[in-house]
Amino acid sequence: MGKPLSFVFLFLLRCCFMSSLAWPEKNITTDQYALLALKSSITSDPYDFLAKCSPSSSPCTWVGVACNTRHGRVHSLNLNGMGLKGTISPQLGNLSFVVELDLGDNNLYGQIPKELVRLGRLKLLNLSYNDFHGEVRWIGYLSSLEQLHLQNNSFNGFIPLSLLNLSRLETLDWNFNFLEGTIPSEVGGLQRLKTLRLASNKLSGAILRTISNLSSLELLNLSYNALSGMFR
Repeated sequence: MGKPLSFVFLFLLRCCFMSSLAWPEKNITTDQYALLALKSSITSDPYDFLAKCSPSSSPCTWVGVACNTRHGRVHSLNLNGMGLKGTISPQLGNLSFVVELDLGDNNLYGQIPKELVRLGRLKLLNLSYNDFHGEVRWIGYLSSLEQLHLQNNSFNGFIPLSLLNLSRLETLDWNFNFLEGTIPSEVGGLQRLKTLRLASNKLSGAILRTISNLSSLELLNLSYNALSGMFR
């Protein structure tokens, strides 16, 4: 009876091993499709930075892409300053292992797809110096965020109350947009915040005294709004 049991055990072990080998390949294919979808939503790539992005090559070799050696998944996507024009594909939300997403300083436009809320490992999100518009109420559910750069766009609406969920946030830069309403008291709960920039918006109301409780704050810019009051 020992031999059949040993055979079954070895068979199951081999199956598990083969499955573990196949899994990363399947996952990197998911990342590949997500990046190809992003490429298809780009209408202008003046310097051909995305020319190498094709189904026949690994996304880990593409310009601006870095992969995690442990998981074999896309870890970072940095397309900053590449002169790209177009929109963000919702499929970008399938990059479930990405930690850094930097699309700053391009000519991207439109609304940010809410599917990005699935990027639960994201620590850095830079969408600055584009022409994105609309609201991003879901931004507070990216609970791992440490750096959030949304400056110099056309975002409107109110600062979302969900910001309170960003307990690790160190930088919040939302300068030069069209935000309106008041600064929510939830901002005062971001105890790791070092940089808070909300200048050149349409914010109004009293400057919150709770901001003075941000003991880690090093840089604060609320200028060119319709705010009133003082804090110490």
